[in-house]
Amino acid sequence: MEKIFPAKLKRNDEIRIVAPSTSLSIISEKTREIANKKSAEAGLRLTFGKYVEETDDFGSSSIEHRIKDIHDAFSDSKVKGIITVIGGFNSNQLLRYLDWSLIKKNPKVFCGYSDITALNNAIYAKTGLVTYSGPFYSTFGNRSHSDYRSDYFQKCLFQDEPFELYPGDTWSDDEWWLYKDEPVLMPNSGWLVINEGEAQGTILGSNLCTFNLLQGTEYFPDLENTVLFLEDDYESLPRNFDRDLQSLVHLPGFFGVKGIVIGRFQKKSEMTKEKLSQIVKTKRELNNIPVIANVDFGHTEPRITFPIGGELSLKVVKANSQITIIKH
Repeated sequence: MEKIFPAKLKRNDEIRIVAPSTSLSIISEKTREIANKKSAEAGLRLTFGKYVEETDDFGSSSIEHRIKDIHDAFSDSKVKGIITVIGGFNSNQLLRYLDWSLIKKNPKVFCGYSDITALNNAIYAKTGLVTYSGPFYSTFGNRSHSDYRSDYFQKCLFQDEPFELYPGDTWSDDEWWLYKDEPVLMPNSGWLVINEGEAQGTILGSNLCTFNLLQGTEYFPDLENTVLFLEDDYESLPRNFDRDLQSLVHLPGFFGVKGIVIGRFQKKSEMTKEKLSQIVKTKRELNNIPVIANVDFGHTEPRITFPIGGELSLKVVKANSQITIIKH
C-alpha cells in the first residue's frame, strides 16, 4: 500500500479536537485554560467535536457519536488536523465503524498516543495515511516541559526536514490533566542502550498493550522493514510488559522488525534498567537487532511527536546513539 503523508500544518490552521476514548469532561478547567493558551501559541486554532463532553458509565460517549465526530473532522475541508482529547480504554471499539474510504480521500494530521495507538496504527494499515503519536489536547495543559514538547511537535507536524531526537534534561510523571500539584522534575540519565546495532525502517507501535489489541485483525499493520516504538503506562508492571512483548515477538511476521525503541516507564510501573535489560535479553529474536530505551515518549514528560508509518534511522552504540526521523 502506498503511504500518504498529510499536508504539514501552518499557523492559524483549524484543528479539530475529538474524543475517541475518554471524554473531555474529565479535564479540569484550569488544564483546559492552559491547553488553549499553549495551543494558540503553537499556531493552532481549535474547534471541538460536537460530542467531546458527552460521557457514559465508561467515561466516553457512544460509538455512534465518537464516529460522527471523527468523520465530521475528516470530511470538513476547513479542518487541517485532528488532535485527540486524551487516551482511555476503548478506541478500538470504533474500528469496525470507521469509513476508511472517507479517511483516505481526506488525508490530514491525526495525533494522539496511549489508547489512540489503536487508531494510529489501524488508520495506517487500512489507508496508508501516516498518523502521529504525540500530544493530546490535554497534554498542552501540562505545565512541565512545554518547550521540549512544542519543539518536537513543530519539527514533526509543521516542517518537512529530517530531525534528530535528543534526551530531555529532566523528566516528570504527573497527572497533569487534573491540575493538582506542581510538577516534580527529575534528572534524566539519558538513553539506555540494551543491544547495539543499526537499522532503518517504517515506524509502528507506541503503546504496547494497545498495539497488541490489533493482533490477528485486519487492522494490524505489516511488520516488514519496521522499527517499533513501544511503551506502556504504570499499570504495566515488568511481568506484564514482558509477556506483552513476548506476544509481539511470537507473531509470524516479527522477523521483519529491524529495531526497537522503548519509551520511558512511569515510576509506579516498578520497571528498572536492570529488569528491562533482562526482559529483552530473554528473547533470542531480539539478539541481533538494536534496542534502545528510556526515550522521551510514553506516559511521562517530556514527549516527542513521531510519525506512525514514517521512516526512521537508528544507530545504537554506547558512546553516541542516534535516532533520526527521516520522513514524516
